[in-house]
Amino acid sequence: MKFKVAVLQMKSLNRQYKENTEIVIGMMKEAAENRADILLLPEAFLTGYAMPINNEEALSEQNSYLEQICAAASKLRIGVVVTALTKGQKKPRNSAYVVDKNGVVLLKYSKVHTCDFAEESCLESGTAFEVCTFHGIRIGIMVCYDREYPESARILMMKGAEIILVPNDCGAMQPRLCALSTRAYENMVGVAMANPNGENAGNSCAFSPICWDKNGNCVDNVLLMADAVTEGLFYAEFDMDAIRSYRENEMMGNTFRKVKAYDLLLSEKIEYPFIR
Repeated sequence: MKFKVAVLQMKSLNRQYKENTEIVIGMMKEAAENRADILLLPEAFLTGYAMPINNEEALSEQNSYLEQICAAASKLRIGVVVTALTKGQKKPRNSAYVVDKNGVVLLKYSKVHTCDFAEESCLESGTAFEVCTFHGIRIGIMVCYDREYPESARILMMKGAEIILVPNDCGAMQPRLCALSTRAYENMVGVAMANPNGENAGNSCAFSPICWDKNGNCVDNVLLMADAVTEGLFYAEFDMDAIRSYRENEMMGNTFRKVKAYDLLLSEKIEYPFIR
């Protein structure tokens, strides 16, 4: 079983909801023609990733743009990870919807690790990491800064994720690419990330969890590595049969963790030099 992800590397238009929706549907058509199973968008693509934003400007739970994309998903028989700044309880949230090939929203995830040190301080954080079943494949979502924390991917793995999709919008990608490859390796999950193109940006990517063969020889786990500035669709294909066999036999993931030593991970105490 193969799972093909179309990864969009493109900047969207700030607050141009109609135009961004048209772009998404056009990319869905192209991705479907190339037999992709799902289209992954960069972070906050429908609304544009511009702050500050208030709850009145953010997209409501029921909106015509998401409805149009869901209808296109059903017609084109392709899934999509739709991203937007959405209405929260008191402040907007940075959200991603997983839509299946029938146009059904399987999951809405709101970014847990909002960038409170920067303009995202105008947002409220999500409260949990979630996984859904997309046509037989267990998918989890991390949004941008979520991937900086190993716990994000670990919890998704523990909830059954086989593939983690990452809408992203940031620069200085080199250490972050290394981190994403590590998230794939240590959790035995496939990872794909979509980032807008630009100088010191782009580098949309995908990594297999398979880092050595059956003889113990290291193999390259890079499935996709885009350049910084090229705009458009890139593709990554995950061999789910091989990934599942690897997960059943190798020693990473949730196999031999010694959780009795992990109590401090739940502490909210922050000490020097991390006080901000």
